[in-house]
Amino acid sequence: MAHLPYSEKVMEHFRNPRNAGKMEDADGKGVEGSPACGDMVAVYIKVDKDKKKIDKISFESYGCASNIATASIITELAKGKTLEDAKQINWKKAADELGGLPAIKTHCSVLAVEGLRAAIRDYEEKNGIAARKEPTTVEVVTSRLKHVMNPIAGLDMVKTNLVKEIRVEEGKVTVVVALQPDHQFANAMREDVKEKIEPLWDVKEVEVVFTPEG
Repeated sequence: MAHLPYSEKVMEHFRNPRNAGKMEDADGKGVEGSPACGDMVAVYIKVDKDKKKIDKISFESYGCASNIATASIITELAKGKTLEDAKQINWKKAADELGGLPAIKTHCSVLAVEGLRAAIRDYEEKNGIAARKEPTTVEVVTSRLKHVMNPIAGLDMVKTNLVKEIRVEEGKVTVVVALQPDHQFANAMREDVKEKIEPLWDVKEVEVVFTPEG
């Protein structure tokens, strides 16, 4: 039977993941991917506010060995680092630490890295650290929607052309999605969109409108 050539270190982190589990009192949380696609990572951080360092970090992961092992190694790399240093951790660094990953599994390490960055961004936005001068634009919203998965296709909703229109008007963001309102994934997608857009500093309301394509 064919199998993916995982390194010993990948398998070790997969069998004995570090920092696994939900953190109830997290200062920042980031979720990337979708359980409907089979791969999802949630990263939780506790921050030393004076030193701006990641004091504690944990993750929940649904998916393959690469997904779990990458989330494990990334939380190890980020622990004790300043927020700025943790932002510099990328998928290549994670893959190198794990002794390489099969090319087909690169997206798993990207998910974990994005989860970490999203958790840091969540913390910064909640604490007024994030740069607040740039107004929210259609481009900013589009960029964030690239992290909302289309569970039907296993890719993001922008790449799969589910986003029909984005309107940004005086603090209100409207996202028009080419999907039946009663589709089984509609509610989950609405929550995902809101979770990504609502933290933006100048956004007061987010409306997600589902309309069948055509």
